[in-house]
Amino acid sequence: MEYQDILYTKEDGIATIMINRPAQYNAFRAQTCEEIIHALKDADFDRQIGVVVLTGAGDKAFCTGGDQGTQDGGYGGRGVIGLPVEEMQSAIRDIAKPVIARVNGFAIGGGNVLVTVCDLAIASEKAQLGQAGPRVGSVDPGFGTALLARVVGEKKAREIWYLCRRYTAQEALAMGLVNAVVPHDQLDAEVKKWCDEIVEKSPTAIALAKKSFNVDTEMIRGMGGLAMHALKLYYETAESAEGGNAFREKRKPEFRKYVK
Repeated sequence: MEYQDILYTKEDGIATIMINRPAQYNAFRAQTCEEIIHALKDADFDRQIGVVVLTGAGDKAFCTGGDQGTQDGGYGGRGVIGLPVEEMQSAIRDIAKPVIARVNGFAIGGGNVLVTVCDLAIASEKAQLGQAGPRVGSVDPGFGTALLARVVGEKKAREIWYLCRRYTAQEALAMGLVNAVVPHDQLDAEVKKWCDEIVEKSPTAIALAKKSFNVDTEMIRGMGGLAMHALKLYYETAESAEGGNAFREKRKPEFRKYVK
């Protein structure tokens, strides 16, 4: 596959997947998801790779979720909602190697979900994390909600989704959403340090540990698959469309007028 939306490199047992859409704050479209899935599978099959780093290009954003600038009742790709986001999230969990989120800036919406799904997360002190779904007429009714509750606790997860606030890297660290926070100019060195420590460990033991961790939350995948069908129906409503329209028109959405 020729990559258009990501940069994919391998060095010293480390595979790095970088979403390369800085002008869109590294928001993903269907093509982006397909390329990330492909790269993750390649890294999984490569026995020389011991760890994967997922990040975004530039200094502003890790990832800001689905590209609302291109959405018009759907994302135009495959999958229930035209965006293979379920498969992308599952690919992160299914790869038998740890995936580290290198959070270099905004991790909002679907970007926050990627941080949640990754095995580990290391953030720049300038990073901001949070949800935006209910603000733009969307939601991630699977790993983005249920797994988040396992990571940060039920009350905090509900706060994150219901209020759509932004949290600093230090606040994310305190709630357990990231593992470490470092000055921005030390981010690459810290990520490399963690990667090097993982690469020198037994790959089979690491794979068994990861699969074992996943067992406890595997039912979320099935729940998410079911919920995506409901989400598709929601995306076809005027209420959901109001969120995307308001975002593109840079105004406050008026969701209540669509509630019968």
